[in-house]
Amino acid sequence: MASTDLPGTMRQIRFAGSGGPEVISVETAPVPHAGPGQVLIEVVAAGVNRPDVAQRAGVYPPPPGATEIPGLEVAGRVVAIGSDVTGLSLGDEVCALVISGGYAEYAVAEAAHCLPRPKAVSLVDAGGLPETFFTVYSNVVQRGRLAPGESFLVHGGSSGIGATAIQIAKHVGARVFATAGSAEKCRFCEDLGADAAINYKEADFAEEVKRLTDGRGVDVILDMIGASYLARNLKSLAPDGRLVMIALMGGYKVDGLNITPIMRNRLTFTGSTLRPRGKADKAAIAEGLRRDIWPELDAGRIRSVTHATFPLEQAREAHELMESSAHLGKILLTTGR
Repeated sequence: MASTDLPGTMRQIRFAGSGGPEVISVETAPVPHAGPGQVLIEVVAAGVNRPDVAQRAGVYPPPPGATEIPGLEVAGRVVAIGSDVTGLSLGDEVCALVISGGYAEYAVAEAAHCLPRPKAVSLVDAGGLPETFFTVYSNVVQRGRLAPGESFLVHGGSSGIGATAIQIAKHVGARVFATAGSAEKCRFCEDLGADAAINYKEADFAEEVKRLTDGRGVDVILDMIGASYLARNLKSLAPDGRLVMIALMGGYKVDGLNITPIMRNRLTFTGSTLRPRGKADKAAIAEGLRRDIWPELDAGRIRSVTHATFPLEQAREAHELMESSAHLGKILLTTGR
């Protein structure tokens, strides 16, 4: 089932090899088709994320069988429905996690990975929800088991992931701390609900966490930095604390690490990546979000945080902004549809 006015071609972004933003180009390509269990979305907005930058640099290729067109999240209107799909209709406004292909005017998504546009969020802003909300919910709530009354630290609190993590952790009922690299970014984190924000350029975050928690440490840490933060993360955890790693911006190898704190304090050291996970795993995350988080977005108690939007043709500028780390929240590409 499909809309009767679908075009045959569309604009999309392609990386002409590996490198900097200069390899980003716009091309015309056939509109893809929805297969069984899938829908075709007329894309209004697509989120720009760090994995897109890594893919462009040649270090994070799409999984086998996935399109090489970048983009992990979209929002728009359902314009075609494949077989074996229930619960969605033509014209529905949705946002969706996609394995790739989001930087385009049309994108295919698994129906089970689609969520309705929250009532309090515009369709453009909804384009920045799936990647961060799937990532944070699965790692902080499901894997990290953050519970009411516990304490939580997120690094990079002014990023899209950070802004989402602060709000979800507050919704859970945790005391929330964040690190950020400027006074402006720290204020941004606190405005979103962080109980305290630590400027990591001016203070040792491990020492500050200990001071803020009267020496106890935090129960859960969400980390995007990796190796360069590992020793201090372990120092920052309370007994039975959980460290969840989701990226490796600060490297992936650690020499001379003392693992005694892990044993002495019964720490859990875990992590995950979202893109390679199976369809059923992602569908389960979507259902958890629909149940636990989407009512908060509908009511405006958790909000989308968009820093800037760029037309699809300005994807280079969007990537330059992402790499500058000057943004507060999400960066989006819009198609004008």
